[in-house]
Amino acid sequence: MAVPKGRVSKSKRDMRKAQTWKIATPSLVACSKCGELMMPHRVCKACGTYNKKEVVSVD
Repeated sequence: MAVPKGRVSKSKRDMRKAQTWKIATPSLVACSKCGELMMPHRVCKACGTYNKKEVVSVD
């Protein structure tokens, strides 16, 4: 005969579910122009360049 599993408290259930949705830290690369750390495939906030071309003027 089948036996029901033991009841899991809300706290235990939520702690278990929280582990699967952890966000990984973003990888950082050095800017090719100024050497500042930045996220890949994005404009550098320090010098305003992307793919060795100035895209945004930084004051």
